[in-house]
Amino acid sequence: MISAIVWELGNIYALSNHYPIPQSLQAIYWVERPALAIHLIEGAIAAIYSISKGKNPFIYGIYTFFVGTIALWELFQQPEGN
Repeated sequence: MISAIVWELGNIYALSNHYPIPQSLQAIYWVERPALAIHLIEGAIAAIYSISKGKNPFIYGIYTFFVGTIALWELFQQPEGN
């Protein structure tokens, strides 16, 4: 996820400074952008659901954003209030 964030920030920088992005690199965006979106959704689900598990929603949302489905699975496996 860190590399996807850095890649997207580089793209924003290139576009804002009128640097052309080679067509050969455009395929990376087809993988990177959906991955960022899916991880963002997973992080939001974890943040909301972690409240019922007695976890800090901010911390667990960020953790799930970077780790992904495995962190969400861990959260669902924990008993209520622990």
